[in-house]
Amino acid sequence: MKLVLQSKNIELTDAIRDYVNQKIEKAVSHFESITTGVDVSLSVAKNPRIAASQVAEVTIYANGAVIRAEEASEHLYASIDLVADKIYRQLHKYKERTFAKKDRLDGIKDLGEELDLELLDYNLTDNRSATLPAEVVRTKYFAMSALTIEEALAQLQLVDHDFYMYRSVETGEINVVYRRNHGGFGTIQPRPTAVEK
Repeated sequence: MKLVLQSKNIELTDAIRDYVNQKIEKAVSHFESITTGVDVSLSVAKNPRIAASQVAEVTIYANGAVIRAEEASEHLYASIDLVADKIYRQLHKYKERTFAKKDRLDGIKDLGEELDLELLDYNLTDNRSATLPAEVVRTKYFAMSALTIEEALAQLQLVDHDFYMYRSVETGEINVVYRRNHGGFGTIQPRPTAVEK
């Protein structure tokens, strides 16, 4: 397992490095078979109005899924402890869901030749380079696999974001599932356009 440690507005001492390695490796140790990489980012907010200014963020790459957790507190070591506990719980949920899904897929594979599954290969960029407005400060690229709405909701909970973008299994189009401010979840789907004659 490869662990990458980054920092912002904080000097990474050997004690901090050792503590992060110890806590994150302990949290991930039971899931090394599914974990391919771990990114840890530590930062300190310079704004004195922010009480919980010590932030620890962990991103784990596990069998094509991205699992992310972020915690903030007044003390860096406490933030590291909190994020390690959170990432352990998320990895445990992911592993349970993965094995449950694998069991379902094994049952489908037993049907034999009755199923004709076709894998789709999408070129998301069409060999174009991204041109963005000057206001955009960060660009992320990721492989967008085809998912059901239930699988997308599970991924949303794993990445700890407000939204998750995915390719729909049913339509093949890009959809977004998001957390609603007043509770629950919502989805954004492209509206079918009328065919011009």
